[in-house]
Amino acid sequence: MTEGARLPWRPAAGADTASVLAAARKASDELMDGLTGVRARRATHGLRRLFGFAGLGLTDLSGSLLWSGRPGADEAVAHVLDEVLHSEEPTSAGGVAAVPLHVHDELAGALLVIGDPPGGVLRQAADVVVQALERGRLEASADQAAQAELRALRAEMSPHFVYNALTVIASLVRDEPDRARDLMLDFADYTRYSLARHGEYTVVAEEFRAVETYLALQRAVLGERLRVQVRVAPEVLAVAVPYLVLEPLVENAIRHGIEPRAGAGLVQVHGQAEGNDCVISVEDDGVGMDPALAADILAGRVGESADGAGVGLANVDRRLRNVYGAWYGLTVETGLSAGTRVIVRVPRFQPGVLP
Repeated sequence: MTEGARLPWRPAAGADTASVLAAARKASDELMDGLTGVRARRATHGLRRLFGFAGLGLTDLSGSLLWSGRPGADEAVAHVLDEVLHSEEPTSAGGVAAVPLHVHDELAGALLVIGDPPGGVLRQAADVVVQALERGRLEASADQAAQAELRALRAEMSPHFVYNALTVIASLVRDEPDRARDLMLDFADYTRYSLARHGEYTVVAEEFRAVETYLALQRAVLGERLRVQVRVAPEVLAVAVPYLVLEPLVENAIRHGIEPRAGAGLVQVHGQAEGNDCVISVEDDGVGMDPALAADILAGRVGESADGAGVGLANVDRRLRNVYGAWYGLTVETGLSAGTRVIVRVPRFQPGVLP
């Protein structure tokens, strides 16, 4: 790009405040991947034009500079760069000024400009860069936390259930080979979906398919003790949802609702549209629990220590609220000896949530 060309988001002379703010936001977005990200060079062009510097450079701790506009003399740039990265203080020499970039109180790099701009202007430019880098790190941390929670959900796949399912399949191999084969395929699908690497989001149809596979295996294990009913409206099948949000709720209903009770129990999984929302319920007629305990489990204040109750509930609820906001997530309706109903509410359409 020639120096005379103007970037699409460069504010024109005399631009209003909204245009300037939009340009600053655009430069900030370009720095979300860091000072060495693929869009960082575009950000240097935007910052230089936004603040009117003759030349502007960005560097991380490696000292490798990205320049826009007129570069400074090599000796002056090298001296200022060495000084700012070692002293972590603003410095200038030979027509080059530099300020350190501290992200969460740690040195991340430096901003260099050509000329002698007012300190306030230079600080404002540095603040735009720092805020963008801090936002990028926070979003990266949130992504890492979400992935860690997903790994935790996978790790919660009950070894007891796996052992029982494989034992039942083995017992059927001789007398009912066709059924044993079908169950083995179900088990393969179950482990593939629960343990394999997936994208961040899937669709309701895939979540229900995983639930039906899991329930087929549990019916083989529990026999007549488990009755199930699965019903989902066609209009919500394509709704995008975070991966692995339903199976943990169904597993919880069976492990802590049906298995402890005497006699047979019913698990119902229903999905339907309610206005602009997709509402999915997982209900059992099992032993239930104290509503206060359910609230503590959902808030993450009580986990496996409470008789093993609440596998994945807080985890799933937190993931849903992080994606959709506080209005969405899980609701638990329960009582002692009254069964449990867990309701999942998500929007049918959410920008950025794509399978």
